[in-house]
Amino acid sequence: MGLWDVDKIEYVGHDKGVKEELGFHYYDADRVVAGKPMKDWLRFAVAWWHTFDQQLVDPFGDGTAHRPYYKYSDPMDQALAKVDYAFELFQKLGVQYFCFHDRDLAPEGDTLRETNANLDKVVDKIEENMKSTGVKLLWNTSSLFTNPRFVDGASTSPFADIFAYSAGQLKHSLEIGKRLGGENYVFWGGREGYENLWNTDMAREKDHMAEFFHMCVDYAKEIGMKAQFLIEPKAKEPCSLQYDFDASTAISFLQKYDLMGTFKLNLEGNHANLATHTYQHEIRIARDAGELGSLDANQGDKLIGWDMDEFPTDLYETTAVMWEVLAEGQIGPHGGLNFDAKPRRSSFEAEDLFRTHIAGMDSFAAGLLVAAKMHEDKYIEDLVSQRYSSYDSGIGKTVEDGTATLATLEDYAIDKPQSELIASTHSDHLESVRATINNYMIEALSE
Repeated sequence: MGLWDVDKIEYVGHDKGVKEELGFHYYDADRVVAGKPMKDWLRFAVAWWHTFDQQLVDPFGDGTAHRPYYKYSDPMDQALAKVDYAFELFQKLGVQYFCFHDRDLAPEGDTLRETNANLDKVVDKIEENMKSTGVKLLWNTSSLFTNPRFVDGASTSPFADIFAYSAGQLKHSLEIGKRLGGENYVFWGGREGYENLWNTDMAREKDHMAEFFHMCVDYAKEIGMKAQFLIEPKAKEPCSLQYDFDASTAISFLQKYDLMGTFKLNLEGNHANLATHTYQHEIRIARDAGELGSLDANQGDKLIGWDMDEFPTDLYETTAVMWEVLAEGQIGPHGGLNFDAKPRRSSFEAEDLFRTHIAGMDSFAAGLLVAAKMHEDKYIEDLVSQRYSSYDSGIGKTVEDGTATLATLEDYAIDKPQSELIASTHSDHLESVRATINNYMIEALSE
C-alpha cells in the first residue's frame, strides 16, 4: 500500500449513492467537459505547507495532527522524508501539480548560506521525484513573513538589512523555481503593510516594494526564468492593512509602478472574503483587466472574520468560480487550483489528508459540470445580453460609439414621461436567477 495506508483514489461516480467513501464522486480526470478533460480545466495542486507542515494548531490549542513522518526527530531527516510521502500522496490523489514556500521544505540555518544549503538538499530529492513521477511545480514562493526578522515586513521593512536579506532569499528562490520548471512564481506580501500609520511612511514603503519587484523581474530575465509572476492579494492578517488589499488595489499598484503585463494575480476565496468580496467578484475584476493568473482553492467560514483556509465544499461558490474560468477559457496562462487549505483540528488522522482533498476536488469538479451546462445553454450570456440590449441600437448605441453628447442626450430625454423610464427584465429578478442556478445544479449533477 506504500507509505500512506491508503490505496490510489479512483473515480467511483455518484450513482452509487451519497455515502462517504475514499473515492471521487464527480472528479473524473479524463472526462471531457466543454471540449477539454476535467484535469486540464482544473489543474489541481497540493499545498506543501498546509498538507505536510501544518500541525493543526490554532490560537487556543496545540497541534493535533498525526503524521507518519513525525517519527523522524531530526528536522532535516523529517524534511527529506516528507518528500517521499508528498509524491506518493500526489500520485494517489491523481493531482498534476504542487506548490511550496521555500521555508516549508527545510529548516533554517544560522546564516542564509547555511539555510540555502539545507534547502538545496531537499530540492535535490524533489527534483528526483518530479522526474520519476511526472508531477510538476505549479508555483513556488518565498516565505518573507514567518521568521521574526520580518516583524516589520520584508521589502517594506524600515531596516535596509532586512530588505537586503529578503532580496538574497528571494534570489535563491527564483533560482529554484527555474531549476524545477515552475510554471508560475507567487509573491504574497504576508507582512507588506502597516500596523500603525503614525510610524509608517506608506509612500516610501510602496516605492521599496515596487523596486523589489523590478529587481526580481530583472533577475528572472538574467537567468532565463520563464515562469509567470503572480501577486496574491489579501486585505489583512497579519497586518492591519496590507498593500495588496484586493484585486483592484493590486492592479492599481501594478499600473502605477509599470508592472502590468509582467505580473498577474493569484486569487484566493478566503482572502476575497476578508476584503468583503465574493470570490467571483475578485476573479471578474482580474478577468476584466486581463490579469487572471491562478487560483487558490479554499473557503472561509462566513460567520468568522479571519483566514480559516477551509477546504472548498460550497457548491454555489465553486460553480461561480468555474463559470468565470469557462468564460475566460482557462484559469490563467499557466494557472491551476492550489488547495491552500488545511483539515480542521478534529480531522487529525493521516487519512483525513486524502478525505479533505477528495472533498475539495469533487466540489470543484461538480462546479465545473454545473457551469458548463449553464454555458452550453447560454443562460447567463442571454440574460446579460437582454439586460443591456438598449445599447445595441438607437440612443444607447450613440453612447457606446462615442457620438453622444450631453446635448443630444438631453434632447432625447427632456420630454420623456416618467412612465417610460421604468425598465425591467427578467434578469433583474435576482431571486429567480438564483433559483434557476439551483435548478442547473440539480440537473447537471444528476446526469
